[in-house]
Amino acid sequence: MSEMKDMTLVVAMSENGVIGRDQTLPWRLKSDLQRFKSCTMGHGLLMGRKTFESIGRVLPGRITVVLTRQPTLHLQGVHVCHTLEEAVAILPPGKIPFVVGGAEIYRLAMPHAQRLLLTRVHADIEGDATFDAFHPEDWRLDSAESFPITNDDQYATTFETWIRR
Repeated sequence: MSEMKDMTLVVAMSENGVIGRDQTLPWRLKSDLQRFKSCTMGHGLLMGRKTFESIGRVLPGRITVVLTRQPTLHLQGVHVCHTLEEAVAILPPGKIPFVVGGAEIYRLAMPHAQRLLLTRVHADIEGDATFDAFHPEDWRLDSAESFPITNDDQYATTFETWIRR
């Protein structure tokens, strides 16, 4: 269970806590997708079934692990697990488990996470999935870098790295 302590959450969240709408991201942020790719490449992506379905495919260069309650779910090129412990244990040594959603999986993983890569989307956005598991008093802000709206980024953002206290 010691590897559970090395877990990192990756979240993009609006000012009002929204992380999704209708099983998709409610914004277009190319720089955030590039950051996501560079941070997670070569490691493990832990996600719920609905998040996997919204992505629609296995992302190259990463080990995809889907957590589900469905006992007979089989997905090509994906490790299907039923507990967080099982999901983390599937990853080879040295592979960081990056938890990438959705809301229920974030809540499940939050007590075990030591790092949070948070993209703050500087807008209030309507949505049906929120990130309410984050309590800043339990964390220390390690770094933050702000980015303006561009042709490729629909909203201004701040990329923050938080470390568990």
